[in-house]
Parts: sequence; C-alpha cells; structure tokens
Amino acid sequence: MTAKTTHFKVNNGDMTLIKTGEGNFIVVDINIRASADDPNDDAPDVAKQLKDRLSRDEDGRLYIDAFMLTHPDADHCRGLEKHFHLGPLDQWKKADDKIVIREMWSSPIIFRRASRKHSLCPDAKAWAAEARRRVREFRANGYAYDGDRIKILGEDIDGKTDDLTEILVTGGDVFQTIRGVTDNTFSAHLLAPILAENDEEAEFLSKNNSSIVINISLGKTDLQYPSYYLLGGDAEVGIWEKLWGKYGDDPTQFQYDVLIAPHHCSWHSLSWDSWSDFGEDAEVSDDARSALGQPISGASIIASSKEIKDDDSDPPCIRAEREYKSILKPVNGQFTCLGELAGDAPLEFEITTSAGPKRLERSVASKLAAPTILGLSGAAAGSQTALGSQPFKHGDDD
Repeated sequence: MTAKTTHFKVNNGDMTLIKTGEGNFIVVDINIRASADDPNDDAPDVAKQLKDRLSRDEDGRLYIDAFMLTHPDADHCRGLEKHFHLGPLDQWKKADDKIVIREMWSSPIIFRRASRKHSLCPDAKAWAAEARRRVREFRANGYAYDGDRIKILGEDIDGKTDDLTEILVTGGDVFQTIRGVTDNTFSAHLLAPILAENDEEAEFLSKNNSSIVINISLGKTDLQYPSYYLLGGDAEVGIWEKLWGKYGDDPTQFQYDVLIAPHHCSWHSLSWDSWSDFGEDAEVSDDARSALGQPISGASIIASSKEIKDDDSDPPCIRAEREYKSILKPVNGQFTCLGELAGDAPLEFEITTSAGPKRLERSVASKLAAPTILGLSGAAAGSQTALGSQPFKHGDDD
C-alpha cells in the first residue's frame, strides 16, 4: 500500500491527512471553516475532500485511526464537533454520518492555556471533554477499544499522568503503535511539549509554546529508508531554541523531507524580534534556525497559510519565507505556500520508493478536485547518522 500525505488549503490554519504504508489514517489538526462548508462560497470544501479519502468500517462508519491535535487554537481544531463523532461509539448516528476517531493523540499541557486571558474555543473545549472521558475509561478498565482509545503525548504536572504508563508517551520517546498495534511503516519521535519546571516557565508554555513538536517517519514497506516529516504546530522561537539545546548534539533528530513551517510561516518561530517593529533589522535566532534548518536533499517546506505578501503581516511573514528559502537552497529544496496554489485541490505527496516523498500533480479544475499528498519524514528510532558537511540523503531505491 502506498504511503501518502495530504495537506489541505485552509488559509491560516493546519489540516493534514497521513496514510501509512500499512493503511492507517492519521489526521493532524483541522480547520474546517464555515465558508468551507458553504456550497455557495468559493473556499475549498476540505471536509468533503477529507471524507472522500477515508474508508468505512463494517458498520458503515467513516473513520480515522488517529487524530493528533498539536494545540487547541481554533485554527487547528475548528469543525471538530460538526464533522467528528465525540462520545461513546454506541451513540454514533447514521443520519449525522460523522467521522469516528478510533484513537485520540493529545497533550494534557495544552489545556493549561485556559484562563481569563486565554479562553478555549467551543471545539477545543469539546476536544478536552472527550480526551478526559477517554482517560476515565482507561483508568476504570485498564484498557480501551476503538472509539475510546487515547494516547497522551507528554507528561502532566504534579505526577498526574504517572498512572497512565501504557498510554503515555514522554518527551524524547519514539513510538510506532497506532490503536495499540505496531505499524511497521510508521514511527514518531516526540520532541515537545516540554513540561514546565516553574511558574514562570508554565506561563511561557501556556501559549503557542505548548504545541506538540513531532518528527514522523513514513516508509514504503518498512522504515529502512524512511521519509521524514517535521510538525511543530504554532511553536515559537523559545521552544525551538530549547529543543536545539536538548537535541542539537544529534541534528538528525530534526532532519526532514517535509517541514510544515511553524505557525503558518510566522517570523516568531525564527526570531524574538517583531517583524512589524524591527523590519529588516529583526535578528534570526541561530539556535531556532538550526533546529528548523536540517533539510534532507530535495526537501520541501510548506506554509499552511494565506498568500504571503511583502508587507508587515505576520503570519504569514515574507521575511520568514525568505529565511526558509535560504535553508532550502543548499539542498535544492522547494518552498510552497498553500494559499498561493491555484484551484482547490490540496497538496499531496506519496512514498513509493526509498528516494523520499514524490510530489503529485494537482488538479485545479474544481472545488472538489482530487487530493494532494504530503510526503512525510519522521525521525525513526535508532537513526543516529552523524551530520556531516553534505546534506542528508536517502538510501538507494530498492
């Protein structure tokens, strides 16, 4: 089976579908706007595009094997209640035909954002309620079935996740299981979120810096020569600096064939300086750039954003685009802004050889055009190749 990834055109927001070589479907974030659900609006109908790519189970229910929410901003979970089934599986209704989430992948830290300054949107609150329901099910029974499964990405404070060992992935861990079963064509290295060590750091981590940062590996039939896909949600410069300080001795932890530019190509993932305030005098953080600057030969960087303009906007930011292009230049890579692609079809990649993801041609004829795949490249367990003076390269084709 061919591994594929699809990155949907959702303006400033994220929405990615991954299909592993063994046929598991993983959704990473969604941004299904009201305009996308309106047949009279010209926004791409990303909900239909997603559903057209999914399969149905023996009971006729559309499903995804896993849904990972990087963090609970509206532009990463919008449309959850409308399009996905929440609650016990026996409450699913055929008339609603909502997508079943067999397993949730969620971080407990992200919900510490809820405060007087940072309220959660209705979809984020619905995600939090469902995540807690599933944790309660696991605690009560010691196991879970599809529709009740959850994987916790990152530890909670005060030992609150200490009893969840079987479903907990701590920072730095690599996992290959989806729904409790090993997928030999998939691997994921969890780099963040980072557990706060004090109150000051907790406030810092309560914003975009609570995002999950993960490096996913996808293979054709195994992980001998995987393609790497680096995802960082809205993680800003401080997190990338911390991660480089923690893992920088082995830069392969950050290597990628495809990078989704954090926070919709925001300058704040590369610099502490405001682009609107400092302009061309804004300075790049060397450590953040190093963490985001480990492309494999021929890599792609994708801005999941609206059109990037040469103005003071951020995100997306024209200066960030230039920085990412400079990162790609030595490896002959390609930068793509989804908002600048013609037509409605998403951008897609597939993995059919060991030479990395292959970008597929896009149909631009209609709003309901065929998918576009996004090739992944995750950091597989045991990948300890030293970073030399030459760009990362894939192995020879099988």
